Amino acid sequence: MANEWIETPYGQFSADYCVARLSNLCDPNAGIQTGPFGSQLHQEDYVQIGTPIITVEHLGENRILHANTPKVSGTDRDRLSRYQLNQGDIVFSRVGSVDRRALVREKEEGWLFSGRCLRVRPDPSKIDSQYLSYFFGLSAFKEHIRSIAVGATMPSLNTSLLSEIVVPYPPSIEEQRAIAHILGTLDDKIELNRRANETLEAMARALFKAWFVDFEPVRAKLEGRWQRGQSRPGLPAHLYNLFPDRLVESELGELPEGWRHSTIGAEVSVCGGSTPSTKEANFWEGGHHCWATPKDLSALKFPVLLNTDRKITDAGLAKISSGLLPVGTVLLSSRAPIGYLAIAEVPTAINQGFIAMKCDGVLPNVFVLLWCRESMDAIVGNANGSTFQEISKTNFRPIPVVVPSEPVLTRFRKSADSLYRQMVENERESRSLAQLRDTLLPKLISGELRVGDVDKFLGGVI
Repeated sequence: MANEWIETPYGQFSADYCVARLSNLCDPNAGIQTGPFGSQLHQEDYVQIGTPIITVEHLGENRILHANTPKVSGTDRDRLSRYQLNQGDIVFSRVGSVDRRALVREKEEGWLFSGRCLRVRPDPSKIDSQYLSYFFGLSAFKEHIRSIAVGATMPSLNTSLLSEIVVPYPPSIEEQRAIAHILGTLDDKIELNRRANETLEAMARALFKAWFVDFEPVRAKLEGRWQRGQSRPGLPAHLYNLFPDRLVESELGELPEGWRHSTIGAEVSVCGGSTPSTKEANFWEGGHHCWATPKDLSALKFPVLLNTDRKITDAGLAKISSGLLPVGTVLLSSRAPIGYLAIAEVPTAINQGFIAMKCDGVLPNVFVLLWCRESMDAIVGNANGSTFQEISKTNFRPIPVVVPSEPVLTRFRKSADSLYRQMVENERESRSLAQLRDTLLPKLISGELRVGDVDKFLGGVI
């Protein structure tokens, strides 16, 4: 039986699998449903505190994203009760990226979904919802769903199209759950790393702001709070000795005594990149050097660049003005939009859409990265262009930066580098786990690899 296969729109699946239309695997009363029409929910209905509504933008990698969800009052929630979500539902994008989907978990129980989404409610007696959500994550399924979507300009799904999709699945619910558990364990580890990195990044930003924007330790000493033990922001009490107890006037405002004002261009080496012309040669085929564009940074969850979509050849690299930038270079997208940030953890060349900062002076790269975040209004304010804003190296270099004393910088480097290095390790692990999940997913979902053989395949990874 292991060598027998059935053909499906998504390739070969094990012959002992069942095959059914999606509509037959769903709750008979509320199986596949479109969200509320625009006439049922208006922008003015949104409130600050209430029940969240899932839109397409909140469909992550099989997870609901919680940031910036619109909300409605309890009255509107009850009025729109038929659009509420239950744990185990799967939400699809109805328009645009129709292959996007996310599984509803316990935290999203009772939330609503918008008119730009479709809700699939599986019948738990027939199919495990987590298994089904992973089936929807197959690359072959995503290709299929995009191919059947209607509309040339804006692809869209409807309940009829989704209802007719065929789903191959193991007849045993226990086997479905075991497959989902293996893949879910990998995803849970990735999610745990993501949350840890959110915390680490927030800690680094808070530390930078307290020390170098608000001058909290200096103000605490100045106001006598340090001696009274009322407030010790950002560091243990014994480290307060690193900070002065006075703020002095300067041409750019108050400054801790012994610190200095400078410009970013005087403290780091600022350079840009370019794109070699392909008229004479193909500079990408067979390339092995990383070559970054702002798109590579826009896809990052955290400011850690570990790889790039495209690689460039030695010949192409020779055509780029900046050459290969060293590990530790801070990258800032300089156009459409300005503001994507990352520290390059691999040597990389860049295209013309960047300001690159080689931190070869006293300011460490984590300091420069966080300075860019805090100074984004000033950076954007120095940009040119009405339709598409861009900041040039000439306009970037004069932006002011406060340079702290050497002991404070040394201590900050030690603290912030530790946070950032942990972020890098978490991100590396998450990349490896995602690659493993993506390798396992088609094998497990199709029956090519059985649950009992997974331990040998994984070698103790989970």
